[in-house]
Amino acid sequence: MNSLKHNWLICRMVAGVTYKEWSAYRTHSMVSVIVGPVYFMVQYFIWTAVYGDHSSLGGMTLPQMIRYFGATALIGYLIMDFADWNLSMLVRTGKFLTFHLRPIHHRSFALFQKIGHRSLGFLFEILPCLLIFIFIFGVDMRPASLPWTFLSVLLAFLMNFYVNYMIGLTSFWLVQSGGIRSAFMLVSGIFSGALIPLDFFPHSLQVIQFFLPFQYMAYLPAMVFTGHYSLGGLELSIQQAVGMQAIAVLITFGLNELVRRQAMKQFTAVGA
Repeated sequence: MNSLKHNWLICRMVAGVTYKEWSAYRTHSMVSVIVGPVYFMVQYFIWTAVYGDHSSLGGMTLPQMIRYFGATALIGYLIMDFADWNLSMLVRTGKFLTFHLRPIHHRSFALFQKIGHRSLGFLFEILPCLLIFIFIFGVDMRPASLPWTFLSVLLAFLMNFYVNYMIGLTSFWLVQSGGIRSAFMLVSGIFSGALIPLDFFPHSLQVIQFFLPFQYMAYLPAMVFTGHYSLGGLELSIQQAVGMQAIAVLITFGLNELVRRQAMKQFTAVGA
């Protein structure tokens, strides 16, 4: 019990230190505020032109589509992750050894680093963007259900972290995981629903998304935000969608732990 409490205090301190460290670069976060609104504005003009005289497309009206992209932009800020890059750097430089010898393993350290980093992002990226969407673009950014949206975004946060951390773990075999990271970001940008709602994909591609991690990072939480989830001909309630997302996160965590243990064996073998 005392050990758990001690580790929890360490993790809280890691989050706090990361927050303070990145506070020195808060102008970087403030500059990144431009990215979300510009991306949103582009999507706004594109989809306004696409809809034309149509009242709805893919079962979504134009206002629903605009809310969807507002939600994906904010979710993207909330779940942003650098665990793969950071872990790869530690392995490549040999600095991972210092973490390997500590009582708390690096994954927990990295998770609380992310929490501290995104806490700062919430103040300097997410809140300003939210105000811009509401007062400049006039978008209704009220979630259909705040508690379920919060839970879904939290699960997306964990899903993105565990997947990115697994990519970083490949550095124990490849040394440099930059190629995998680039490929993942490309595929994720397409199949997460951040560029286009997955309902617009062919039916076979929609069905495949249930077995891949991408939709659980953006599409599903954005649809929970709007209050309606459908994919591959399957319509789920908000509660059912979040439940499915939770199962996907648990499976991903299990895979993450399996890869981590194999990576630690690889690390020991190399160290020997």
